[in-house]
Amino acid sequence: MIAFVSGPVAALAPDTAVIEVGGVGMAVQCTPNTLSALRVGESARLATSLVVREDSLTLYGFADDDERQVFELLQTASGVGPRLAQAMLAVHAPDALRLAVSTGDEKALTAVPGIGKKGAQRLLLELKDRLGEPVGTGRAPAGGPAGRAPGWREQLTAALVGLGYAGREADEAVEAVAPQAEAATAAGSAPQVSQLLRAALQTLNRAR
Repeated sequence: MIAFVSGPVAALAPDTAVIEVGGVGMAVQCTPNTLSALRVGESARLATSLVVREDSLTLYGFADDDERQVFELLQTASGVGPRLAQAMLAVHAPDALRLAVSTGDEKALTAVPGIGKKGAQRLLLELKDRLGEPVGTGRAPAGGPAGRAPGWREQLTAALVGLGYAGREADEAVEAVAPQAEAATAAGSAPQVSQLLRAALQTLNRAR
C-alpha cells in the first residue's frame, strides 16, 4: 500500500492533483477541500489510499492520516465505494461525520449527493460502532466551529484560488454558478462542489 506521497505539485485539476515523486507524476484523486490547499510548484505531502480494481489502480489523497482512516472505514459499510466515501468527505470533515453517526443525524448524511433517506438510515446503523466519537482532529474552517466543513462558496473559492486563479476571477466564477447551487438547495440537496467547480472552470475558460 502507498501510505503517502510527497513532492512538488506538478499539476492541479478539478478532482486531481499530480505530485512528482522521484521523477514520476502520481495522479491523486482529492476532494476540493484538499485541492484548495495545494499550489503548483510547491511541495506537498498527502496521505493516500490505493484502491485496486481488476481494470484500474486509483490513488486517493487526503490532507491527513485521520481523513484517510475515515475514508477507509466508510467503505466497510455496505454500498459505500471509494467515490461515495470521498463525496462524504467532500461535504463533511471527519469529525463532522463521526458526530453525525454518533448522534444519528440522518439529515447530515442525506446532504451528501448519492445518499437518500434509507441509505442514511442504513449507514447510521452500520457505522455507529466503527467511526467512534469525534476526536477533535478534523479540519475546522476559519471562524467556524470545529468539525464543520466550509460552505460551498468557501470551498469553491478556495479550490479556484488553489488552481491559480486570482481572487477576483474566483469570486466572479462563484457568482456565475450561484444559481445552480441555489437550485440544488431549493430542491433539498446540498450543492455538489465538484460539479460547481467544473461549471466554474467552464465559465472562466469562456471568459479568457
